[in-house]
Amino acid sequence: MRASLASSIAVTCAAVLALPVSSAAPAAAEVLVQPPAASALPPAPDLPGSTQSLPLGPLGPSSRAGGSGEQGLPRRDVKPFSLVGVVWDDPRAPLHGTVQVRTRATGTDTWSEWQDVETHNDEHGADPDSAEGTSRALRGSTAPLWVGDSDGVEIRVRAEAGGTGGAPPLPAGLRLELVDPGEGPETQTDTEPVLETEPGTGTEVEQVAEASPPQTRTAPAPAAPAGATAAVAPADATSAAVAPEAPLPPAPTPAPAATVPATTLAAPLTAPPLSGLLAGLGAINAQLTPYAAPWLPALSKEATEAIASYLPPFLPRTPASGAEAQEPAKTPVQAAAAPYIGPRPAIVTRKGWGADESIREKTFVYTNTIKAAFVHHSATGNNYTCAQAPSVLRSIYRYHVLSSGWRDFGYNFAIDKCGNIYEGRAGGVDKPVLGAHTLGFNTSTMGIAVLGTFSTTAPPAASVTAVARLTAWKLGLHGINPKGSVTLTSGGGNLYAKGTKVKFNAIAGHRDGFATDCPGSLLYGKLGTARTSAASYQGR
Repeated sequence: MRASLASSIAVTCAAVLALPVSSAAPAAAEVLVQPPAASALPPAPDLPGSTQSLPLGPLGPSSRAGGSGEQGLPRRDVKPFSLVGVVWDDPRAPLHGTVQVRTRATGTDTWSEWQDVETHNDEHGADPDSAEGTSRALRGSTAPLWVGDSDGVEIRVRAEAGGTGGAPPLPAGLRLELVDPGEGPETQTDTEPVLETEPGTGTEVEQVAEASPPQTRTAPAPAAPAGATAAVAPADATSAAVAPEAPLPPAPTPAPAATVPATTLAAPLTAPPLSGLLAGLGAINAQLTPYAAPWLPALSKEATEAIASYLPPFLPRTPASGAEAQEPAKTPVQAAAAPYIGPRPAIVTRKGWGADESIREKTFVYTNTIKAAFVHHSATGNNYTCAQAPSVLRSIYRYHVLSSGWRDFGYNFAIDKCGNIYEGRAGGVDKPVLGAHTLGFNTSTMGIAVLGTFSTTAPPAASVTAVARLTAWKLGLHGINPKGSVTLTSGGGNLYAKGTKVKFNAIAGHRDGFATDCPGSLLYGKLGTARTSAASYQGR
């Protein structure tokens, strides 16, 4: 049985452990930066994608000496693009006004109606006093808007109406950013798609949570690079991983060598041989899998808990010492939390959605733990298909890094309207990666962006279910009850002054920590459902 156990979970262990190692150097507060030597990347592929940056000009009379009251561009032909946004020089300067765009579908004479671009976006950024938040590369920016394949554009930016003193001036250096995501990673057309491409027919996530335990699919393991040992060489990299969705249809029976049978993992584990196996697999794949695996397969609750009990806690290392620190034993809190980890959902990795790793900063930045999850909407609009979601992510990524000056994709995870879950900011899906998503409360939290705008449109049930499944797993790794509350210290914002201790739900909305509409009233109204379902997935 023990020999069978080791062989049956070998491939899954590689997928679980193979994201970037947690080696990091202690820095100020809880922020930890991995030393460059540990985060070096293999040669980046020549990935497509481009950004056109066009300066805006006056369209109307000056509102006052400070600048024009309306700027923009008349209709014009441009190179193909799919996402738009506006940036300006000073990240501290607010844009008091409206931004509207019209676009022309590629190869046609059809122009869209005027579409509003969300102007309040700074609250999604890095904390004010962080290295990322004070970077000289930062620009002010609107939220990005997905418009689909287009080759023509018109834009107008209007300052809001002022009082007796006139309208406030628009920020200096306004530019229109047109992002082309390029083609995604090549996939075989004769295999099952990696992603769910149609929203589920389920109604409310509450109905999903009633099924106990939740169903979980297993899938063929992702391919390893040439040179990996036989113990970790899984099936073809283009094999399909389908994210579970509500209601979950019966899954095809996967190949025996690439599955993790729950009945096998339910048996008692012998720590010494298994811990040695896990350590070996982690060492072999720590630098390889992020660039080779397009997805991580879903695990059953039993498999997740069995493997998690052997995962070392997050441990920063001091590079100056030149030696590996001893990994401490699990704390009582960690030990007690082990039975309350939700099953790991299927996750499309950065490799899977086609992230160009050459454009982000090369080190990873961590916080010590994850106490809460902040849920956002991306405010990119709902005019996308699930098959286009990877393109949306590549566009947002380019806009965050190249247009706005962020170090990487801002959110830790993203979820599309079909309930597919995507890795966001680099550093490891099971690691406490410091994001740039909730100004003032990025430390000790994770940010989840549901792709779309949910101020007046209800979020699909599949998306809410995915929020519950993701938080059940990720919060569970850190001993957090999704229905509980946590206390966080503000790093500064428009609701809470720096240093203020604030009590939040473990699954909170962005508006709980900052005066903003995000994640939209209709998605915010579903967070109670997500908390209940996530706790159920954890077995509480």
